[in-house]
Amino acid sequence: MQPWLEARGAKLSVTRLFEEARFPDPGEMVWLIIMGGPMSANDERHCPWLVPEKRFIAEVVASSKRVLGVCLGAQLIAAALGARVFANPEREIGWFPILPAGHASRAQFSSLFPTPLEVFHWHGETFELPAGATQLARSDACEYQAFAIGERVLGLQFHMETTVAGARALIENCPEDLAPGRWVQSASAMLENTAGFRRINRVMDAVLDRLAGVAVV
Repeated sequence: MQPWLEARGAKLSVTRLFEEARFPDPGEMVWLIIMGGPMSANDERHCPWLVPEKRFIAEVVASSKRVLGVCLGAQLIAAALGARVFANPEREIGWFPILPAGHASRAQFSSLFPTPLEVFHWHGETFELPAGATQLARSDACEYQAFAIGERVLGLQFHMETTVAGARALIENCPEDLAPGRWVQSASAMLENTAGFRRINRVMDAVLDRLAGVAVV
């Protein structure tokens, strides 16, 4: 996503909460993008910054800014808005298709996800839909894959920003996640799908284009 943002002249700031960094001023923001991480959205005891982070997310959502959450980021949006985050029955890691959910056609972003769309996954937890959200997508391994709240808030359980290098870093740093499972691919199967990474990156750009076209009040 960084190349897309930089190509459009965005001024980027990164808040590394584990370093006790300060949150930016919501009044000076146009976008909030919340990315993934190895912790759970429920790990407030071991990651105490999650408490103020959730408050901050709720504040930014209420201010009608553009908000995008990816994987843990989507789970944090859900948690910040009062929904439950919990262990998914299966770990879902690798290339698996997502399908439209029942009411997806009503949502602003539904046309961006062709049917079916094979995307890259790396998660063991999932979420319930927060109040006011429309479910956009599901998969055989995980019921809630994407949701939208109005036209400015989007949560994606899957990763469309990932590159081959990003996937390789996940494999190297999280090898324990690759314990055999029904919905866990081998490292080689994930990395050999180079065309898949290019395809999902194009879809991610289209998602960002759609978000960028939404007026912010």
